[in-house]
Amino acid sequence: MDAQIKSLKPLPAPAEPSARPSREEAEAAVRTLIAWAGDDPDREGLRETPSRVVKAYGELFSGYGQDAREVLSKTFRDVGGYDDLVLVKDIPFYAHCEHHMVPFYGKAHIAYLPHDGVVGLSKLARLVEVFARRLQTQETMTAQIVDAINENLGPRGAAVLLEAEHMCMTMRGVKAHDVKTVTHRFTGVFAEDRREQDRFFAMVGHR
Repeated sequence: MDAQIKSLKPLPAPAEPSARPSREEAEAAVRTLIAWAGDDPDREGLRETPSRVVKAYGELFSGYGQDAREVLSKTFRDVGGYDDLVLVKDIPFYAHCEHHMVPFYGKAHIAYLPHDGVVGLSKLARLVEVFARRLQTQETMTAQIVDAINENLGPRGAAVLLEAEHMCMTMRGVKAHDVKTVTHRFTGVFAEDRREQDRFFAMVGHR
């Protein structure tokens, strides 16, 4: 008997991305959260809070409007033939956990081995800001920083290490204080040569 051919239902069209809410809608959402928390959004101390929160969010999550390619777009080739490790360490950052929307903060250490020029040192600090000022996980942020360096600078190798304290662990849940999370990622020469990894760890003071 011939196999019966069943017609397949077409796949549903992908959902259209929702439009960004207006400022008024965002402030109304803050009022709702204040009321849900058990307070009165109309009392004197809270009347202006929705406006302040929305303004603060514009700064805290400004990374969505920034482009890593633009930050790293200008490089310098006249560096006297320098081709050894470039390290910027102890870059402070403040981010927000995408699971609970509470802060995690710490320091970033970034190193790379130049291939065809170097980038301004301040640009590496700005690169951290691009990804820190979004809803994040520390693991994702680590990968995003090193990927941006590789894609835009084409170095012989890159190394990124983040160490941070997560308020979702200290303010809630297990309430574990003074606990730091460390993430790192190596690419190129750093991934291939353990000596370069050890040199990086020694220079950032992590071993």
